[in-house]
Amino acid sequence: MLVYITIIIAVIALVFEFRRQLMMLQQNSYRNDRYSRWLSTSQDSTSAMRLVSGAVLLASLSTLTPAIWISAGLICAVSLTNTIILARKKYKKPLVMTRRASRILLTMLLLAAIPTVICLFVCQAQGASLIFVADIILAAFCFSQSFALVANWLLKPVEANINRKYYQDAERILRGMPDLKIIGVTGSYGKTSTKHYLNRILSEKYDVMMTPGSFNTTMGVIRTVREYLKPYNEVFIVEMGAKQPGDIKEICDLVHPEIGIVTAVGEQHLESFKTIENVQRTKFELIDSLPTDGLAVVNNDFPFVANRKVDNVKCIRYAVSECGPAQYIAEDIRYSAHGTSFTVVTPTGEKFGFSTHLVGECNVSNLLAAIIVALRLEVPIEKISYAVNDIQQVEHRLNMKRTPGGVTIIDDAFNSNPTGSKMALDVLKMMTGGRRIIVTPGMIELGERQEELNAKFGEYIAGAADIAIIVGHYNREAIISGIKSTDTTSLDVHTVNSFSEAQQLLATTLKPGDTILYENDLPDTFK
Repeated sequence: MLVYITIIIAVIALVFEFRRQLMMLQQNSYRNDRYSRWLSTSQDSTSAMRLVSGAVLLASLSTLTPAIWISAGLICAVSLTNTIILARKKYKKPLVMTRRASRILLTMLLLAAIPTVICLFVCQAQGASLIFVADIILAAFCFSQSFALVANWLLKPVEANINRKYYQDAERILRGMPDLKIIGVTGSYGKTSTKHYLNRILSEKYDVMMTPGSFNTTMGVIRTVREYLKPYNEVFIVEMGAKQPGDIKEICDLVHPEIGIVTAVGEQHLESFKTIENVQRTKFELIDSLPTDGLAVVNNDFPFVANRKVDNVKCIRYAVSECGPAQYIAEDIRYSAHGTSFTVVTPTGEKFGFSTHLVGECNVSNLLAAIIVALRLEVPIEKISYAVNDIQQVEHRLNMKRTPGGVTIIDDAFNSNPTGSKMALDVLKMMTGGRRIIVTPGMIELGERQEELNAKFGEYIAGAADIAIIVGHYNREAIISGIKSTDTTSLDVHTVNSFSEAQQLLATTLKPGDTILYENDLPDTFK
């Protein structure tokens, strides 16, 4: 009976572990190369849970027949422990059980079932103990990453065929809407906020659909077209993300945008792009795809946008800080506890004043891009002004709120980057009513410049905050070295292992009037 119970518990532990590995594969965009890189850097293959399970497996395989009950007991104990640990574990971005994820999980389980069933028949035929079946299941647990990699590889042609059918269906839908105005928005950062702001402003005149959430991949856009786009929509705003060259062109080949916005070209995703020149080429795939009667709207505040020549389509350049040859400029930017006021100067010299609940120069820049496109689409200026004043802050993107206890929270937890983090610190620096506190794990996906840019981030922290709480180990040394490189002696630095520990620390130190900046929140693939 103990052996049967052991097998059942081992199977449950294996399912939990397969789901965890599938979650990590999903967070790595179902790409085996990225998932393999995560495995090599995360030390997941040599985790304590896996090492203990491996030790129990070896002990079981070396145990003589009279000690089968000992083997069963050990496997049962370790499998039960693993099950409890995995069942209780909380994730920032849990597994989304899509149809693709379901197919991969089923394939993983089938791959594990093949040797298990063979072992079962062999044991029954030879009268051997079924403890060897439990050994096979525990071995699958120890090498669960291999099952994820193989299952994903085996299903690659299946997924390609399914995606091709979805792609063709989305093409058919778009062909049936020839009057639909399609606007593409891309950039190293700022594209999601710009998409939301543009959606709100254009809604004053048009029936608008935008890609929801972070549906900024080809499949995300396809899903939006097939499931959300309606025949009566007049404008379709498409956020376009990229992890490698060609990603944005692939989206453009599907939707054929007539207006393109490039919000930024910066040091983001350098781990996959390698150089900022590759980032530039990829972001400008949007502009290169525009028709001759289209419009490019690009942000000249970034050198690798300003130095990119655009001669295939009319190009409007805008700026907030590096005005230079920009045609549209935001000036007289003023912050208050209620938000921001600023003035937009047009190419003809006209000036329009705007007020918004948003804060930060980056948000003014994103609003400026949206205003330019709205003017192009003939939205009346009074409606634009009303919409800008009505725009709500996008969650986790320099979102400011006050607690009943008098503490101001600046939530900039989504996808931090060198430019955006500096802007967020500039906002924190202006908060002089109490202590200024930053909670951050630093920035990721910066390739060879990871340590350098996080050290620079530490220098900015030293000049803007009174208390710094550094979360996790991934960037801790780099950020602290940057802080120490400055002459600041008043900054109070704390290191914690998780955001929950940071919250516990804040609970004992916060006072009315304090301001907290949450800058980035690393996914489960980083420690």
